[in-house]
Amino acid sequence: MNWHQLLNANRFGRTNLPQTPFDGRSEFQKDFDRIVFSTAFRRLQNKTQVVPLPETDFVHTRLTHSIESSCVGRSLGHLVGKNILSSYNDLTFSEYDFEAVVAAACLAHDIGNPPFGHTGEDAISEYFKSKNAEKFLANLTPLQKSDLQNFEGNAAGFRLLTYTFPSLSNYKGGLGLTHSTLGVFTKYPKASLPDLKSSGRASEKKYGVFESDLDSFNEVANSLGLIKKDFDNGYFRHPLSFLVEAADDICYRIVDLEDGFKLRFVDFEKVKNLLQDLILSRKEESLDRLSNIHEENEIIAYLRSRAIGVLIKEAADIFLENHDSILTANFDEPLLKRIEAIDVLTEIEKLSVNKIYQSKPVLEIEAAGFEVLSGLLDAFLNAIFQTDSKYYSTIKKLIPHEYVLDNSVSDYSKIITLTLFVSSMTDTYAIEIFKKIRGISLARL
Repeated sequence: MNWHQLLNANRFGRTNLPQTPFDGRSEFQKDFDRIVFSTAFRRLQNKTQVVPLPETDFVHTRLTHSIESSCVGRSLGHLVGKNILSSYNDLTFSEYDFEAVVAAACLAHDIGNPPFGHTGEDAISEYFKSKNAEKFLANLTPLQKSDLQNFEGNAAGFRLLTYTFPSLSNYKGGLGLTHSTLGVFTKYPKASLPDLKSSGRASEKKYGVFESDLDSFNEVANSLGLIKKDFDNGYFRHPLSFLVEAADDICYRIVDLEDGFKLRFVDFEKVKNLLQDLILSRKEESLDRLSNIHEENEIIAYLRSRAIGVLIKEAADIFLENHDSILTANFDEPLLKRIEAIDVLTEIEKLSVNKIYQSKPVLEIEAAGFEVLSGLLDAFLNAIFQTDSKYYSTIKKLIPHEYVLDNSVSDYSKIITLTLFVSSMTDTYAIEIFKKIRGISLARL
């Protein structure tokens, strides 16, 4: 792969449209702005990050997590881009383009996540493996079934960014983002089959493209010069996707730990010691200023900030050390896996799983999420396919018209479109709609 092709400002689905005049923003900065003002991004303010439906105002949502990840991604992109450009004399891009494209991809990295976080993905997958869903999947191919039975928010995100409902607009291409931002966004550039989770390769841990969107991704991948893998519908990552993965990992591991402390799921001394060990693993770092901070929340906030800074430097260094191997697709593992303090980071992850993600309040609401999402899918799918039922005819009228496809399209298209309607809901909206169709709560006239 080469940087002349990997940085591509052509806009997906907008090739026949005139380019907008320069207004002081690069094309990649425009991508960032388009994502910020999109409806799908705005919904992230009411989607789970650590704790579903938090009752306190200091716990992160998917929105705040995405914004923080974009800040970390911007720093990573700048450090890496500045170094790469020192080796290229003929690139027309600057380090600010590197930082902008990474920041935009980071901003969108969770945009396809369903309600209730990763539990939402599991709930959707489990529904399509259930007997209730068998009749809907009868005419689907193995790949189409796999998309649904192994539902993936990353693939939903790619579709949200690139697809326009014909009933809403004649402009194709979704948000019309640049090929580079879409390529960098796609951390798992493959279809749901073959299932290669056990390969140990970072780019194969999940999948990032539904069967319905393979042509779109192939267009993006070919324009960027991504290297094809030795199986159908699979590519090696865009190099900057490793920075998106690192930014996400840095934020959720460190910031989720801070949230766990604020919720009193994790002990102050334990969090303090872990963050200190992480910071001091980099020899040139010190904690001289820590003695000037007295309050526990402020101490953890300071250490969180320093820890993120250390991990940014470590991740950028590792990327640059492996730059040539990344371009030749001979490197395929998370950057943070190679940091000096990997043992500390692993301990943080284990602590978060045991004390935060497996805490009783989180588990209780996640269990309810399974009931809500499976209930919505079952009701809406029956409404689409059972046309002779008065009850389901009423339910069908609750679905926005763009998600109701006519009989000229395949069963798969109908199902994936409706599933994305449910997946796009916020936590609160999903619960409210579920309660209403079940008669638990009635709308006020």
